[in-house]
Amino acid sequence: QMKILLASALIVAGTGVAMAQGQKGQGMTFDQLDVDGSGEITVEDLTALRDDRFAALDTDGDGTVTKEEFLASERIQSEERAERMFERLDADGDGALSRDVIEGRQRGGGGERMISRFDEDNSGGISAEEFEEARAKMGERRKGGERGFGKRRN
Repeated sequence: QMKILLASALIVAGTGVAMAQGQKGQGMTFDQLDVDGSGEITVEDLTALRDDRFAALDTDGDGTVTKEEFLASERIQSEERAERMFERLDADGDGALSRDVIEGRQRGGGGERMISRFDEDNSGGISAEEFEEARAKMGERRKGGERGFGKRRN
């Protein structure tokens, strides 16, 4: 039971490190987590990863991360994500995205679906009351960890 508990703790810690390194959704490989190459992921490996992450944030090496250092790191990560997304969307590799490509990546199929989800009285439009009701539902769902708002899908 102790081995299972230790393994679970390592997995949780490894996931936290992976997320802290901006690899959400990708996860880290065993080899990345096994920093010392010993064939096992140890507490020392995870500590080294955390230390590396902090050192990458603390660009002036003073032992603290300033707002500027933190924001610079986030900008770099954001730019890298945006670049990867652009490359995925630019299927023909011409360095430009058409309107169809941009609009095609939006969930929900555009305005018609939004109108149909929020238009509780089926008038063909969203009244101020329906708009406020949808915003309230969205706020409630976000507090509960759900995404989206409007009419529930069946």
